[in-house]
Amino acid sequence: MKMSNLFMPTIRELPSDAEVTSHILMLRAAMIRQVTSGSYCYLPLGYRVLRKVEQVIREEMDKSGALELHMPALLSSDLFRESGRWDVFGASMFKLKDRNDRDMCLGPTHEELFTDLVRSWIHSYKNLPITLYQIQTKFRDEPRPRYGVIRSKEFIMKDAYSFDVDEEGLDISYNKMYKAYCAAFDRLGLKYMIVDADSGAMGGSGSQEYMVLSPIGEDDIVYCDKCRYAANVEKATFKTPVVPEQVEEQTMEKIYTPGFHTIAQISEFLKVEANQVVKTLIYLADGKPVAAMLRGDRDLNELKFQNFLGCADLIMADPYTVRDVTHSEVGYAGPVGLEVPIYADTELRGMQNMVVGANETDYHLRGVNLVRDYNVTEFVEIRKAISGDACPVCGEPMQLTKGVEVGHIFKLGRKYTEALNCTYTTADGKEDTPIMGCYGIGVTRVVAAIIEQSYDDDGIIWPKIVAPYHAVIVGLGKPESEEMRISEDIYTRLVDAGVEALYDDRNERAGVKFKDADLIGIPVRLTVGRKAKDGIVELKYRNSKDVRELPIEEAIKEIKAYVKQD
Repeated sequence: MKMSNLFMPTIRELPSDAEVTSHILMLRAAMIRQVTSGSYCYLPLGYRVLRKVEQVIREEMDKSGALELHMPALLSSDLFRESGRWDVFGASMFKLKDRNDRDMCLGPTHEELFTDLVRSWIHSYKNLPITLYQIQTKFRDEPRPRYGVIRSKEFIMKDAYSFDVDEEGLDISYNKMYKAYCAAFDRLGLKYMIVDADSGAMGGSGSQEYMVLSPIGEDDIVYCDKCRYAANVEKATFKTPVVPEQVEEQTMEKIYTPGFHTIAQISEFLKVEANQVVKTLIYLADGKPVAAMLRGDRDLNELKFQNFLGCADLIMADPYTVRDVTHSEVGYAGPVGLEVPIYADTELRGMQNMVVGANETDYHLRGVNLVRDYNVTEFVEIRKAISGDACPVCGEPMQLTKGVEVGHIFKLGRKYTEALNCTYTTADGKEDTPIMGCYGIGVTRVVAAIIEQSYDDDGIIWPKIVAPYHAVIVGLGKPESEEMRISEDIYTRLVDAGVEALYDDRNERAGVKFKDADLIGIPVRLTVGRKAKDGIVELKYRNSKDVRELPIEEAIKEIKAYVKQD
């Protein structure tokens, strides 16, 4: 491709609305343009990268034995109502009506459609196992689109669904996807971590996320360097805390704490550490008040708490509910005398002489002890993981980092096949329900994740496998000059040899050409300047500062070899 024919409206200045590196560089390098909040068009260079990422994923999926198809993006509400998910997605689902007043949506995910397709076809155990997949646009009405294509309302996703006769078969299908994902992300050059995760609205049991490590990641991850345990903080567990050595119980006393209702305020006022102050949080679980207790220096893991309670809706109680339950203003709740179920974090087991709210405005209790002063409905692990928590596998301190989720694999079980009455006949003539797995990759998010891990001050540094072009030939001469004639000849020879070459034939200054080549991240740059008349050109790799002078034939040979090597 000649740059004079390429639609490449690069931007020199930093976009004011872009927050993270990938978003900034994708805009500056003419990879994408925003159409509206959370929606982007891919320009020619970006679309070439996107297609190459898709192809790597497609090749690994095909190797695993999965079969590609394509589902519609405009979906009827019927299947979502049948599965019970029409209302679960809530405001995140784009809902509309057709001209016949039928409820429709733009597909946020496709479990129901794949299950419906399979139930219309399978009759016997002989039809299983099968894994189907697609690479297609998904729609979710994100409340706060951000970071460019990392969190947008419209995005491209690879989603696959396996159907097996039993748990053993699901394990096999799941492991195939596990390996396929590793192979794809390895080929794409990503540094990633596989972490235990929560299945969320998708349901199911086993669940793992593929996280690309990045400081702009929206997910917090804890991991252990010793045994390689890793988990999203929403799912992370800990080694059971040791019950502290028992000491003499203090007498419970009520302390006047006027206007002091935060942990920091109480800790400073009473001259105690934050871990000796215990907060009691009032929540509504499907509309019913419950209390969660944990140390003052800890945060509640709401997802874990909700999963434990098994409720569809968990929200922090409003001030009116808090006053009704505790008979005090917000900030003074405590377990003593509380008449709602109390769930205490496991870290509080055996803890003595605590400071808690007195359920009376402007008052706290000091010297509070379990059993003597209050009772717990159940001890539950509901605190969020932090650096230093003990690994549940080996007990070593864990570390905290951030990651961008690029892939997620689930063991769905029979949630959807049962809801949609998908059955098959077993070998002994009985009717049974297939067991499912679900496997997703955020394709557009992968493009951004690659940039987040591979760039410098000058622009993007694409891995060869997804770069929009393998090499750029920069001709430094006036139109019709000998330098440009040689440049055109080199370009033609490389293209004929199967190299995806970009020829900068524009009548621009050398600095402009070099800046654009670096910005768009082409892996190899071959510069044809004054010495070209003597058969010498300059060769530079994007990920290196070194510039080498080589004979033209040697440079062409090296580029061809570079492109062919794995």
